Amino acid sequence: MTAAVSNAVLDAIRSRRVARAVGDYPLDRTSVEAILDAARWAPTAGNRHLPRFVATDDAGTLRALRMVSPGMVQRPVAVVAICVDWASVAAYGFPKHVTGPYVDVGTAMATMLLAAHSLGVGAGPVTSFSRAAVGAVLRIPADWTTEALLCLGHPAAVQPPPVARTRRHTWRDLSTWVPAER
Repeated sequence: MTAAVSNAVLDAIRSRRVARAVGDYPLDRTSVEAILDAARWAPTAGNRHLPRFVATDDAGTLRALRMVSPGMVQRPVAVVAICVDWASVAAYGFPKHVTGPYVDVGTAMATMLLAAHSLGVGAGPVTSFSRAAVGAVLRIPADWTTEALLCLGHPAAVQPPPVARTRRHTWRDLSTWVPAER
């Protein structure tokens, strides 16, 4: 078994957790803006920055989002919708069913989760929601699609238990070397 390499980034990756419960007091707007700023540093297909972000910390808007997002188990005090701007995708000449923008959503989400963790902000992704309803609530432009929601708040001291798993996976459980290791 290989010894774990340690540095600040790897330690942050290992210690980050999804916040399934958050406090009901507001986040400082500068923290949310720092998380949004971090997203622009995420790698993107061709360095074209096709993801778009719509943020809210409005209590009424958050209530409406919870009503149309069954996956939103926490009661966030801020939400960022991560969207794909399909007009920009087309303008760059990408084919209609290109997968790169979805990868960009994932890299933006991962970067934002790590940024939130580094700021002491609880964060959790949500992908179970009505796209049409979220689009209406957040006034998402017609040529954008919402692909994920990032829920933000101060992490509660007690978190619901994660979904049970049988054991902790190692990198070896999830990886294959080609050609096979000797």
